[in-house]
Amino acid sequence: MKLSPDFRRRVLAREWLAGTFLNLGSPITVELAGLAGFDWLLIDHEHGPGGQDTLLHQLQAAAATPAFAVVRIAQNETARFKRVLDMGASGVMVPYVNTAAEARAAVSAMRYPPHGVRGVAKFNRGAGFGGDFEDYYLHAHERLLGVLQIETPEAVANAEEIAAVDGADVLFVGPTDLSYNMGMRDQLERPEFVAALKRVADAARKHGKAAGILVHSAALVPMLKDLGYTFMALGSDGGAARAGLLGFAGALKGK
Repeated sequence: MKLSPDFRRRVLAREWLAGTFLNLGSPITVELAGLAGFDWLLIDHEHGPGGQDTLLHQLQAAAATPAFAVVRIAQNETARFKRVLDMGASGVMVPYVNTAAEARAAVSAMRYPPHGVRGVAKFNRGAGFGGDFEDYYLHAHERLLGVLQIETPEAVANAEEIAAVDGADVLFVGPTDLSYNMGMRDQLERPEFVAALKRVADAARKHGKAAGILVHSAALVPMLKDLGYTFMALGSDGGAARAGLLGFAGALKGK
């Protein structure tokens, strides 16, 4: 497969790019979402039930659609990056990045020497099973997207330093974790929380990066756009399936 030169460029240009989370471990819902019109898909291997046995099929399903596939790994560990990138992810989302040092470690894990410490193997899906290796090796550090999650007050305080790291392309707020860690569970419109959101978005803009976030209510989208968020995800395949099934059951039972 060819790694697109456009995805990271469009993100850093702060184009409005719409995504959704895929947490069911299913290649079918990945393909459904990719054909629904989303620009990017987040395949969740932090909280979702999928594993190495499902990821390849999910990435193959995404490749059958126009959407770009980003994989969220479970932890900021070098080996985890290598696995998902070798399988062909267009980017990696990294949870709980709290400092610039952690951001630099994440970026280094995504990049081949001399730009980082990613292990080199020519025969992998990301490099076209060897056929595209030279191009992939030379340009992957320019084309792979690094999405670093801001989920604690410490990360918000360090947002400027994190955004200044080359390769920290998206500062992506995890609103559930951040609101819980701030002691205001799910109160996403509370002034103190909005101030934290603004601080992250301002830091991203100052350093030529994008601000991203996941929301579960479309009502929040206009406020977040006004704050400067451009890499936006709404809902998940699991949430959509649950809501739809509850609606069907309620209709049949007269509820």
